[in-house]
Parts: sequence; structure tokens; C-alpha cells
Amino acid sequence: MSSSLDKLKALTSRLEDKIEEKEKPPIIEEKTTKESSKNVSKPITKPVPKSSTKEENIGKNIRTENIVRVKVLYEKLKIFEKSPDFDNIFIYKAMNLSGIGLKEDDFGQVREGKYIQVIAITYEPDKNGKKKAKNISLGYFGKAETLDETLKNEIIEFVLRWRYEKAFQNLEHYKDLIARVDQPSDTLF
Repeated sequence: MSSSLDKLKALTSRLEDKIEEKEKPPIIEEKTTKESSKNVSKPITKPVPKSSTKEENIGKNIRTENIVRVKVLYEKLKIFEKSPDFDNIFIYKAMNLSGIGLKEDDFGQVREGKYIQVIAITYEPDKNGKKKAKNISLGYFGKAETLDETLKNEIIEFVLRWRYEKAFQNLEHYKDLIARVDQPSDTLF
């Protein structure tokens, strides 16, 4: 687990460094010009790139790295056996893990006597048309007590990275909605 957590910590650290770099004030240079045969020093500021563009690039790099790793784990954990199209794993509303704790107080702890499964959650209408949560097992990995430590870490990493990508997709959705509000029109739709 520590290697997966170390990777996530390193990724977070790089993001924080990039954000810190973005927040630095613009660089000011002194430039000498000739005015009336005198040398006069004038401060000239270099243009600072738009922070949103820089932020988007940082986000795209992190997102690209994350999605590559999700795909590697998708294949390694054989999630493709239950969900053959990689892009379709993001249609699920949520993803959870049974048999291993993901909360702060029990993170990475296996639950004795439980079975390890990656569970996707979707909402489908019942016979009355009311939406009901439906759990779909994307991967079954046996009893908690017999689970290999490396495999456990990869399962945890898959679920966390899936959630990370899903968060990016939700952000994109809300950015699009906000853009529609910012641009005045007769109607939003």
C-alpha cells in the first residue's frame, strides 16, 4: 500500500508545487532605453500567462497520468472481464470496495471473514419508474485473509484513481454549466 500511497502523495506534491509557482508575482526586469541622449532605467513587466490556462495544463497532465494508470490497473485487475469497454467504467455513478476499509480511520485494513470486491454503483429505474441503486461487481478477489498485499494495494489504487477521474469529469460538467451562465442569452438551454 505504501508504494501506491507514495505515488498519490508525490502526485499531490507536484500539483501543489505547480499551484505555488502559478501564484508567484510577475518578474520585473530593468531595461535601459535612450531618451534625449540619457540612459533611463524603466521597469518592464513580463506578461504573466493566464492562470486558468496554466491551471488547465497542470490538470490535464495530472489527469492524463491518472487515466493511464487507471487503464493499466483495469487490465491488471481484469476489470475488463465484467466491463469490456474501458470508457464505460466511467458511466457508473460511484465505485466502492467491499472487504477493505477506505475511510480515514481504517484505510487499507482488510475486514476478516469478508470477500474483496470492486463494486460499481449505478441507478436504474424499477418497475414503477423510480430510480434504484444497483450494485455491480467489477472484480472479485477472494477472502480478505488470503489477499496478497501488492494486489490489495492495486485494488485500492484502482478505486481511488477511478474516483479521481470521476471528480475531473464532474468538474468539467460544472465548468460547462458555468460557462453557459456567464454568456448571457435568452435562455440557458
